Amino acid sequence: MLWIQWLFNTLWAAIPAVGFAMIFNVPRSALPFCALGGALTYGLRDALMHAHLSIELSTFIAATTIGIIGVFWSRRYVMPRPVYTVASIIPMIPGTYAYEMMISLVRMSDGVSDVLLSRFIENGLHAVSILFAIAFGLVLPSMYYTKRKQPII
Repeated sequence: MLWIQWLFNTLWAAIPAVGFAMIFNVPRSALPFCALGGALTYGLRDALMHAHLSIELSTFIAATTIGIIGVFWSRRYVMPRPVYTVASIIPMIPGTYAYEMMISLVRMSDGVSDVLLSRFIENGLHAVSILFAIAFGLVLPSMYYTKRKQPII
């Protein structure tokens, strides 16, 4: 039962990846790769979280994985790497944490309490940490696998 739910959630994660890619006019030939990347990143992150890794570390590993795959796809199909990778990480955006952070901030307009401040800081740190994990996970493989044909100087 758990595997069926995981597979179902993984397949649903492909939809926002493709939708985001379509908004930014990704070529039709790349849309299946965006769907596969979105499903892969979300599914891998979910599996790692089930293995009791933190959401930040799981997100970093999933973003690094799609970063590596994106480098190879971009070389094979001669398209820029962000065509594949940026759409693929969309299902991992920390929307719930950002939403809860903003709700805590809005509720503080009636008065600041320790609970509201604690929720604001905790959710904000989670959201920022996940965003940094996504950014670094996408950047590291492209920095490592970049081969320069001409010297910089």
